[in-house]
Amino acid sequence: MSMLVVVTEGVPPRLRGRLAVWLLEVRAGVYVGDVSRRVREMIWQQTEELAEDGNVVMAWATNTESGFDFITYGKNRRMPVEFDGLRLVKFLPESLD
Repeated sequence: MSMLVVVTEGVPPRLRGRLAVWLLEVRAGVYVGDVSRRVREMIWQQTEELAEDGNVVMAWATNTESGFDFITYGKNRRMPVEFDGLRLVKFLPESLD
């Protein structure tokens, strides 16, 4: 079991409801819980299926240099990158549309 945090933006209510089955919504769109790897992977699979045009980040405690890992879904200016074995976040320039 490890601590899990999921932050959602612009996702359909059915995904928010599904996340609330497994995790506690501590703020609008912010979910936390202590789940197994299997449950975390199932939650992510459902996230990918139900998030539509929204965006999601999932972070969990793990045995890495930083002590956590994360994965993202959807459009966002923040993109995960690998650098010397560390997972960092790169910011994309703002769109001028």
